[in-house]
Amino acid sequence: MSDAAEQSDQQAEPATDEERNLERRKRRIAATRNAERSLARLGFLNPLRERLAFVQEAAELHDLDEASDMYGTEVVETLEKRVAELLGKEAAAFFPTGTMAQQVALRCWAGRTGNPVVALHPLSHPEVHERHALSQVSGLRPVHVTSGPRQPTADEVHDFPEPFGTLMLELPLRDAGFALPSWEELSAVVDAAHERDAVVHFDGARLWESTTHFGRPLDEIASLADSVYVSFYKSLDALGGAALAGPKTLIDEAKTWRHRYGGMVFQQFPTVLTALAGLDRELPRLPAYVAHARVVAEALREGFATAGVPWIRVHPEQPHTHDFQVWLPYDRDAVTEAAIRQAEETRTALFSNPWDAKGPGLAVTEVYVRAAALEWTADDVKAAVADFVVLLKEETGG
Repeated sequence: MSDAAEQSDQQAEPATDEERNLERRKRRIAATRNAERSLARLGFLNPLRERLAFVQEAAELHDLDEASDMYGTEVVETLEKRVAELLGKEAAAFFPTGTMAQQVALRCWAGRTGNPVVALHPLSHPEVHERHALSQVSGLRPVHVTSGPRQPTADEVHDFPEPFGTLMLELPLRDAGFALPSWEELSAVVDAAHERDAVVHFDGARLWESTTHFGRPLDEIASLADSVYVSFYKSLDALGGAALAGPKTLIDEAKTWRHRYGGMVFQQFPTVLTALAGLDRELPRLPAYVAHARVVAEALREGFATAGVPWIRVHPEQPHTHDFQVWLPYDRDAVTEAAIRQAEETRTALFSNPWDAKGPGLAVTEVYVRAAALEWTADDVKAAVADFVVLLKEETGG
């Protein structure tokens, strides 16, 4: 090979960790899209043609002779009313993003309580995924009620050493493994906050699928909180969007702040129609997804044990929702490459989500169970695990 050709090949190779991770991300998404079977076939990864067809399918569930929305009217109001009824709240407001909805909710409560301090978990979405928006944009001061990778306890809330105006609980707590407390624990935590004259706000982005674990309907769960935020795309497969539900006076104020934050979008009917379709189609299916997630989790444990992997952790041991974590005692790069190769070479995608390093030789990923996963039996999962482990051993020299 000439010096020029060798130099060209070297230039083609990703030079930094960031570039290598970006290249792997592109390969992972492409492999998942092209796989004939995927445990987690997520709609938002589909081509534009299919996403547009989905909007049309969603539209057919609604009266298309109804006037179009303008700045939150018509079909947007229909969705808001439906969400308020489902959650047992006086009113609800549609927001383009959950980040905006929660900032508005928390600053409204801060004004009412006179205390800008928000007690929340350090693994909660605003702390991990929103670039400190609560403090940088909304003038709030987050404090961490616990440091454990779990939901806070009533004692921790009761004994917290400084006053706070709002307790925010993420249900489920995604970055702790989509973890939920028991119903009794949740009730006690809420009582502890109210005893301190604080209000309680639920970050319920994934609250929809929590009914199985709690053994309670949505409105009974939401009744514990003074306000609730829900997402329409994380579990309901909508194009996007969120809603904030609570007392009418709070929601009226929240709509004012929605405008100030730039959330008064001229027309939102494509997103809203898919949200309504999600409530019709996906919401009734969620208990079946949760039940099957437990089947998948057990099959993963058995599959890795049979394949001779020295250690695997499914967290929680019995999934609380239809999403959970899988931990493996391998380097992140090795499991990432094995997962991508499996999708590329066998056209079966067992692990579609990225892997994160949680220490030397320790990697974790999230497993999602939706409609596509219902087609997988426990034996299908075990067979896919066996294929994955073969590739993993090739990557690790084992």
